[in-house]
Formats: sequence, C-alpha cells, structure tokens
Amino acid sequence: MRWRFSLSPAWLALLLGVALLIWLAFGDMQRFRQQAPEAQTSARDSLPRVQVEASRARAHTPHVILQGHLEPRQDVTLRARRAGEVSALPAPQGSRVEAGERLVEIDPGDLPAQIERAEAQLALSRSELAGGQKLSGRNLVSDNELLRLESELARSRAELAGLRESLADTQIEAPFAGVLDRLEIDRGDYLQAGEEIGLLVDIAHLEAKAWLPQRRAGEVREGMPVTVTLLDGRTLEGQVSFLASRAEEATRSYPIEVSVANPRRLRIAGGSATLDIALPERPAHRISPALLVLDERGRMGVKSVDEDGTVRFMPVEIISADAEQAWVGGLPDEVRLISLGGGFVDAGQRVEVVPAGQAAAQPDSSDRDAS
Repeated sequence: MRWRFSLSPAWLALLLGVALLIWLAFGDMQRFRQQAPEAQTSARDSLPRVQVEASRARAHTPHVILQGHLEPRQDVTLRARRAGEVSALPAPQGSRVEAGERLVEIDPGDLPAQIERAEAQLALSRSELAGGQKLSGRNLVSDNELLRLESELARSRAELAGLRESLADTQIEAPFAGVLDRLEIDRGDYLQAGEEIGLLVDIAHLEAKAWLPQRRAGEVREGMPVTVTLLDGRTLEGQVSFLASRAEEATRSYPIEVSVANPRRLRIAGGSATLDIALPERPAHRISPALLVLDERGRMGVKSVDEDGTVRFMPVEIISADAEQAWVGGLPDEVRLISLGGGFVDAGQRVEVVPAGQAAAQPDSSDRDAS
C-alpha cells in the first residue's frame, strides 16, 4: 500500500514561519557583530595621506582696481567784469579756443575818449614835475609845491591805469586753452557786472577721481602709472597726482586723483571709468583659492609639508585674488603645498605624501584592503 502525504496550505504557512524564526535566531552572527575585527596595519599605513604640489615664487605686478569718474582738470565759469552791451561774440559755442583768445566783446562806450584825456593829463603832470624839479635846484620852488606836483603825477598814472583796466574788462579772453562748452548770451544783450555768460573747459587734460580703501592706502604713491578704462573699452594712460592724507569719516577711504592725458579730446568728461593702478613688482606665489584656510587665531594661510612629512600652517598675505587664482606673499621662494587632503590633517601632524593623481585622504579599512 502506498501512502500519500500532503499538507494543507495552512500547515505549509506555519512551517515556513517557524523556519524563518530559527534562521533569525541562529543566522550569520559574524555579520551582525557590534565590533569589527581589528585590522593588521603597519605604522606607515596608519598615517593620513595627502597630495602636495611644489610652488615657486615668481615676479608679480599687483594691481589696485577702483571705480571712479572723469572730470576736466580745468573749467571756469565766465562772468562779465563790467556792465555793458554785448557787441561781438568772436568764438561761437562749442568752439575750441587757445589761451588768450577773445571770447566776448562788450561795448566800451566813451572809455577810449577818457583814456585819451587821461594820457594827456599824465603827460602834463610829468612836464610840470620836471619843471618843478629844475626850479627846485635853484631854490625857486618850495618843497611843498614839489610834493604836490609828484602827487598829481601819481594820481594821473592811477587814473589812466584804471581806465585801461576797464577797457580790458570789455574784452573777455580765454584764461587757458579749451572748449567753450556753454555760451548763454547773444549779441546785443546787456550784461550786468558779475553776470554769468558761459563755461570754458579743458578736456585735453582730465582728472579721474575715486576713493581708495584704507587697507590699500599704504601701497599707493603719487606718480604711480594708471590705466583708465572707459565704459566702451577704450583706454587712456595717466598717473596718480594726489592722494589725501586723511580718510573720509563716512567711508573710511581716501580721495585719490589721477592725471589723464586726452590728446584726442574725447568727449568723456563727467563719465565713469575704471582705474587700474600698477603697484611695484614683487615676488609672490600663484595658488588656487581653495588652498586658503584659517587657523585657530583667524589668520589666513596655507598648509605645507616639511621634508620629514610634518604638516605646517604658513600665514600668507593676500596680494590679489579672484575666483580662479590667488597671489599670496609671505611664503619661502619654494614650498610644498598640500593640494589634496588638507582638510583631514592639522599643523604638526605627520602625514604620508602620495604622488599627484592618487587619492589623498585619511586611510580606512577599504584603503588598506586595496593596498
């Protein structure tokens, strides 16, 4: 007789559940141990590994970049020095004029006639004084009379000089070469003494003005070369002509002026410009900004490795920096900088230096297994 043995679905599920409980209770305990087995490593394998790169100082010309604006080196508001009617305008508005060139003529009235009478009076006074001096030598003229004649001559001279000055005031001339940028009068207008009549500007020589941060004030000197870049990309050359000795209280920055030659007389006065001041050349290291770190005292520096494998923190001076590179000073001419793994080590710690291209980090069990 052949026996058939079969289990119902309920019994089968029960048996599977019991098997699962037994496996959970007596399974692979090695995999779930709380403590990993100790690894057998050498003293060298236990050192953190870093990657280094040799850096050598090179000649570097630092630059100070400022934002400023351009102004004419000279400008003057023209004013009438005496009252009168405008009789002529030899130089139209916008014209380029030379120093001493006549710009405005005012009707002199009867000044020429007054000057002619004053010249005659001066000649008479001189003649009378000369005659009195001859008579004085013969004791025929008193000393008081001689003094009166000398006083009359001085009065005639002063009167004539005043009239000539008044006549000169009727002719307004350019005090320097420039452009008659504004002329606010027309021929026939009647001017009052002191009335504004126009504006003369010198655009052949400009001044670029800006504000120098106090942290850079010790680096800039008068006479340093400056490249001035306009908004359209054109450049002009100049040099530092003035640097204030005291900073402004509101900004803690120093006013600075740069003399700029504008031989082509570009119409750029009043516009914005970028000032690039070239500082003296000095040795510096070019590094990645990612290598810069702060020590516990808040000093900026880099981490290097000595020949014996000891990590050193070396303070640096930031000369210039941007997103791609930083130029720093204060380092030896040659230094081995940690380029990878520096975040895992501290100053004074011994490390293992690995060639460039290999991983540089604190060793773990996977590193040891791979080695």
